[in-house]
Amino acid sequence: MKKIVALILLLFINNLVAMQAKGSLKGTVIDLETKQSLIGVNIIIQNTSIGETTNLNGEYSFLNLEVGTYTLEFSYIGYDKVTKTDVIIRPGKSTYLNIEMKPLPVEMKDVVVSSGYFSETKIKPISAVNFSSEEIRRAPGSAGDVSRIMYGLPSLAKVNDSRNSLIVRGGSPIENTFFIDNIEVPNINHYPVEGSSDGPIGILNVDFIDDVTFYTGGFSPAYGDRLSSIMEIDYREGNADAFSPQLNLNMGGLGGALEGPISDFGNYMFSVNLSYLDLIADKAETGGAIPRYQDAQGKATFNIDENNKLTFLEIFSRDEINLDYEDALETDLTVVYGSTNGVMNVSGLNWQHLWGKGGYSNTSLSHTFFDYDRDYYETKSQKQIFYNQSKEQAFTLRNVNYFKLNKCNNIEFGFEGKYYFTNFTYKYGERQDHYGNIMPGLVVGKDFNSLKAGLFAIHHLQLTDKLRLDYGLRADVFEATDNFTISPRVTLTYDFTPTTSLTFSSGVFRQEIPNHILTQNDSFAELNTPMSTHNILGLSHLLTETTRLTVEGYYKYYRYFPVDPSQPSVFIFDEATMEGIFLQHNDLTDDGEAYAAGIEVMVQKKLAEDFYGMISGSYSRTRYKDYNGDWHNRIYDNRFNFNLEGGYLPNDEWEFKVRWVYAGGAPYTPFDVEASTESSRGIWDLCKINSMRLPDYHSLNIRIDKRFYFTNSNLIVYLSVWNAYGRDNIAQYVWDEVKNKQSEQKQWSTLPVIGIEYEF
Repeated sequence: MKKIVALILLLFINNLVAMQAKGSLKGTVIDLETKQSLIGVNIIIQNTSIGETTNLNGEYSFLNLEVGTYTLEFSYIGYDKVTKTDVIIRPGKSTYLNIEMKPLPVEMKDVVVSSGYFSETKIKPISAVNFSSEEIRRAPGSAGDVSRIMYGLPSLAKVNDSRNSLIVRGGSPIENTFFIDNIEVPNINHYPVEGSSDGPIGILNVDFIDDVTFYTGGFSPAYGDRLSSIMEIDYREGNADAFSPQLNLNMGGLGGALEGPISDFGNYMFSVNLSYLDLIADKAETGGAIPRYQDAQGKATFNIDENNKLTFLEIFSRDEINLDYEDALETDLTVVYGSTNGVMNVSGLNWQHLWGKGGYSNTSLSHTFFDYDRDYYETKSQKQIFYNQSKEQAFTLRNVNYFKLNKCNNIEFGFEGKYYFTNFTYKYGERQDHYGNIMPGLVVGKDFNSLKAGLFAIHHLQLTDKLRLDYGLRADVFEATDNFTISPRVTLTYDFTPTTSLTFSSGVFRQEIPNHILTQNDSFAELNTPMSTHNILGLSHLLTETTRLTVEGYYKYYRYFPVDPSQPSVFIFDEATMEGIFLQHNDLTDDGEAYAAGIEVMVQKKLAEDFYGMISGSYSRTRYKDYNGDWHNRIYDNRFNFNLEGGYLPNDEWEFKVRWVYAGGAPYTPFDVEASTESSRGIWDLCKINSMRLPDYHSLNIRIDKRFYFTNSNLIVYLSVWNAYGRDNIAQYVWDEVKNKQSEQKQWSTLPVIGIEYEF
């Protein structure tokens, strides 16, 4: 009884403190196209009588706000209204919210459009979705991983819970990349797959993220060398008023962050994160090996003057995992064992320069470094089958310029140059492949130095008050292959009403073969650059001011994909997902083709009062043509997906969230049992390439958050349960080479995750 009374008293005191705690909100409002400050913008905090306007510098501030979650409206004559949800006011701290507003065409200068909740994606009308940092942080089943929150989108296939693979409209994880503040970060995961965006654990600190825009097709010519998708990530700036630390404990590890001002002209933020699984678990509980990893990241901003700003970005990670032979046998990892270690580092500097009222430039210089240390052995024979000591490095110079000609004409242009200086040192042991063929070993030790460059230009033209045309061109050249390519793209948008629009997009996208494959044989440099053509038709309609319906149909056609005549049915761009690495190939042609087609429906509701959610579904087909000219399902061909997620916030202290995902079973090739038994290793039934399907996938993830507010600090405690009802989802079937029989690898069972975030 005394404990109950003490608990009630504690909750009462916490509520009393929360009522007394205050925070502030500050920011700047600028023109999206010119980055110039906007004077006199009206700002209203919904469901209150509190309002403000921006000053001569475009700045605004709200002082002594009660702690909690707010929604703000920004309106200005001649500009599209912006509504920002999930604005968290913390005790004793300043929250910074900078807003960009898009000018309306001349014919609509006296109209305030009521689509503010989706202003970010209204600017990019086709195959784009935007998430705020709060939407990412609180998503069930994501653990703060930027990639995993995208699993609720209809564009993504579902493959394996243990990896955060972005498989977009039939494209493999090789076909994606990430940009943080105009700096390319090829992989944002621990234990990255070489040459791919794949990995199991995200690196990025979600508390540093301002928002994320994910393009699932039809993206701008400003982005090249990717066939499927682009993720733009904007990091916020650090606290410019006072030193502000934070501690975190969650599934990703134990971490801390610091941020604060740099004199009176800049700010910084920096965080570190350490895994702790090796301190609380033994090998039996983690499948035979315990992952150890660390990461650090930071951003510093320097305001040189009113027209020039410098930002420095640093992202670092270190990984280690070792599985020995005895542990592999005990945990039924009967195919391979070994070690995976490595270091990744991206450092970059971005300079933003404003051209008065005409436009702006972003110019970045960055260095990317990947140090791979892989050593794998075949469990059955204990023979070394793969060894990798490669060190991949690149310098990248990227320039993007935006110039406003008039109210209806804008141009965007720039260039990108990347210089690779890499030492490839790797070895493949002799092995028997899934066809039963003996593949000879391969040893590579060479320096790879090459330049890749591109130019792009886009014209944004408002033809009428309802019709908009965006067209552009990209030209790329790669010194290593002497390939020169042209990629035209066009998007046409018609606004039937201020709430309903129809968009058509078509374009060519190209991507070079991963350098790791190019170095296996000098003749591979003669292959054509793989390409895809995107054709997309999309309808967007605001059901209410806070709820949007989108329907998109798409058709993607791939050409010039590499295929191996000795393994005619293998689609090599899918190999990294199937095997976890690219395997060796002695001969390749560029005769591979593929297509992906589908229709997607999504209803997204932003948080206006106390509820938000998203319902999406899709039907798609994705197939490829092999070396023999036969067509097969790709391994990502789920056919249909259905996703339901949402959250309820009854007050400023509690949050309840849920996500349910259902997907058709992924294709796989069954084993030829007789041949496999005879060889004591998995041999495919070549008459049934990807003709069988795994059981359908479905999983329920739930999460509950509780906020505690104190006078000058706040605490978030959450419980997240992945696969809440314990569905036995099958990841793949493998051939147990020790027991000489087929076995199944299951995806995650029920997994509870407890997290703590403390800001002080």
